[in-house]
Amino acid sequence: MRSFKRRTPKRAQFRSEVFSAEVRDLASDGRGVLEHPSGKTFFAPGVWPGEAGEFRSTGGKGRVGFAELVALSPGREHPQRQSAPCTHHGFGGAQCGGCPWQFMAYDAQLAAKQARVSSELARLGEADKVLPIWPSPQIFGYRNRAQFKTDGREIGYVSAASNTLAPVQHCPVLSEPNQHTLQTLRAQLPNRAWQPARRSAWRTLDIDESIAAEQVCVDQRLPFKQGNSAQNTRMRAWLAERIAPGTQQAVELFCGSGNLTEVLCDAGVAKISAVEVVDDAIAALRAKALAGVEPIVCDLFAEDGLASVTRVLKTAELLVLDPPREGWKSRAAAWPKNCRVRQVLSVSCDLATFTRDLGFFLDQGFRLVEVQPLDQFPHTPHIELLAHLEKDT
Repeated sequence: MRSFKRRTPKRAQFRSEVFSAEVRDLASDGRGVLEHPSGKTFFAPGVWPGEAGEFRSTGGKGRVGFAELVALSPGREHPQRQSAPCTHHGFGGAQCGGCPWQFMAYDAQLAAKQARVSSELARLGEADKVLPIWPSPQIFGYRNRAQFKTDGREIGYVSAASNTLAPVQHCPVLSEPNQHTLQTLRAQLPNRAWQPARRSAWRTLDIDESIAAEQVCVDQRLPFKQGNSAQNTRMRAWLAERIAPGTQQAVELFCGSGNLTEVLCDAGVAKISAVEVVDDAIAALRAKALAGVEPIVCDLFAEDGLASVTRVLKTAELLVLDPPREGWKSRAAAWPKNCRVRQVLSVSCDLATFTRDLGFFLDQGFRLVEVQPLDQFPHTPHIELLAHLEKDT
């Protein structure tokens, strides 16, 4: 009789162990990159390049492993390491992982972001176009909006790399109005109306400085808005300063409710085709009644509905885009053969897709004028990027 050996799931095969390693780099999600004695790459939160210590393996997936810091080796702690100001900061369990870099001084955070952008742009041979990163004027109290999770008993965020609700009593990155909203919502606990359905772990509570605590609704996502007001003002100023004088026609992709559309109008662009798919955002844009703006409802991730975008790109001189993290995936399908666009001003929130999309424009004959990194969310690995491209007439 043929015997069969029972296969153990990969996760179950994983053997927990403690090993020594040095942090050689940072991953895109902010975790430290380690080399296991076996040569396998591991990722661990809460550490910085140049540090070394003892790590405990916590899992694996394919050719990579995951670990947690046990202890740093004597003398191998980074000189800019600090105690996290937030009592909820931490990794795993019921600790909030929303600001994973709070253990490092702000100067070190900025240097790491600058290095990442320069390294990525070097792949395109454009590292010399990267300007010094713009720090956030406030590193605490800057967030003008947030999304909380609640199970009706607690309110908080989701702990990093888990489905665990991490309750928070206070969140130092929230603006003062949002801090007040958090405390008002917490005063309503426990709240049976916020309890999730059986198959759900939580429900959502979206807050914004413009919304009173009494107006916060369960599971009602707010239209997109830049989360750092001071940095958004700087982004708008950057855009205004770079719009070529005399520009008559522009296409704005992923226009949202008109944050950058307003800048185009103020710059005197006569005709603006503003493209968006979210109904609430389009409604908010229409309500602003901006002169010369033609809202176009289009799903920019669906190639079969891009004819309207291709049409306006044929005659526009300026392209402005501010895509979500996925970037402009339909760029090749939407780009017309005979395109009059001579200037591209791009805002991006993801370095990988930004670099991919940038490569496309370079292939179309544009030259990169500058890349301006901007720190939208201190204490996180998030990087906002502004890019200016031009093509000779």
